[in-house]
Amino acid sequence: MTSTQPVGPTRWEALFGDLEAQARAQSAAEADALVSELTRAEHATMMLADRFRAAIGTEVTLELLDGAALRGIVREAADEWALLQGVRPEPAGLHLVPLAAIAGVNGLGRQAASATSRRDLLGLGPVLRTLQRDRARVTVRTLGGTVGGRIARVGKDHLDIDVLDDRGTRLVPFSALLAVSEAP
Repeated sequence: MTSTQPVGPTRWEALFGDLEAQARAQSAAEADALVSELTRAEHATMMLADRFRAAIGTEVTLELLDGAALRGIVREAADEWALLQGVRPEPAGLHLVPLAAIAGVNGLGRQAASATSRRDLLGLGPVLRTLQRDRARVTVRTLGGTVGGRIARVGKDHLDIDVLDDRGTRLVPFSALLAVSEAP
């Protein structure tokens, strides 16, 4: 008498083979979940400055807190600021933008790059002091408007602009600063 159903070791082999396949599938699903969790944890430590550092050489459009757009190529970035080279229709000069003045960014990739040098950690003050030392003519854009002149003094949380038009001095808190650009 012949039987069409597997008997003996064949049925057991099939059962254990099925259990092994289920275990492999569960292990793969757990590994995928772990990778997803680690990716989310890594993204949680990512800073905006890291995204800008990874985008050096990339064209972006910044939406500033006053609603104005500023388009340019990212030239440098630090923990508190980004430096853009303006592209048309924007003025073609350099624009120093505090990261706190940015309401949104278009064109910034998903990659991130950590700070690799002390320069990456420079605050806004030392960069503004360099412009002060060089007596560079700048245009300072704030939440209250735009003023042209030379940086006269840089404090811990503010700067003074010697306004060229009326020979007065205007104090600008860093909290109101949207951009410092090369004057045309």
